[in-house]
Amino acid sequence: MSLIKLTIKGISYSQTQTGAYALVLSELDGNRTLPIIIGAFEAQSIAIALEKEIRPPRPLTHDLFKTFADRYLINVKQVIIHKLVDGVFFSSLISEKNGVEEIIDARTSDAIAIAVRFNAPIYTYETILDKAGIYLKVEEELSLEAPELETDELISEIISETSEEAKEKKSLKELYKELEAAVANENYELAAKIRDEISKRS
Repeated sequence: MSLIKLTIKGISYSQTQTGAYALVLSELDGNRTLPIIIGAFEAQSIAIALEKEIRPPRPLTHDLFKTFADRYLINVKQVIIHKLVDGVFFSSLISEKNGVEEIIDARTSDAIAIAVRFNAPIYTYETILDKAGIYLKVEEELSLEAPELETDELISEIISETSEEAKEKKSLKELYKELEAAVANENYELAAKIRDEISKRS
C-alpha cells in the first residue's frame, strides 16, 4: 500500500462539541484533507509546538517525551496513521536508536504532537484517504457555493440537523450534500462527523 505524506493545515475550535477541536491534515501533493477530532490538551500541545515563539514555563508532556528521547538518543523518524475503525484513527510512531527501528502504538493526537517536535513527517495510506479524506474546492468554487448572507444560517442549520439521531435518519445522498456544505464553510469538525457517519454505512 502506498503512503501519502500529510501536512498540518490547521486546528479549528469545535462548534458542536465543547472542549473538542478538529485537527486538519492535508495531503502534500493533492487537495484532500483529513479532519481528526482531538481533545483540548492535545490541540494546545500541537499549537504550541507549531508556534516556535511560544515557550510554556514548564515542559508539557510531549516536551518531556522529546527531552527524554533526546537524552537517550532516540529519534522519532515518522508517524503513520495506519487504521480507521468506527471514526477512530490508529497511529504508529516509528522510532530509531543505534540503527534499530521500533514501532510504537500511539493515539493519533499524541503521535502528531510528538512528530511536530521531532520535525518528523506524517503519513497515511491511500486507502484511509479514500475512505475518510475530504476534497477541498478551489476558491472560485467556494465563492459560488454559498451566498455570503446565508453562511451563518447555513452553518447553524447544518449543526442543528446533524445530531446523532438526525444523522441516522438521513440518506447517504443527504449526508454527502451536508458534507459538501460543511467543507465549503470550512467547518471541518462537522465535516469529520458527517464523514464518519458515511463511513459507518459504507
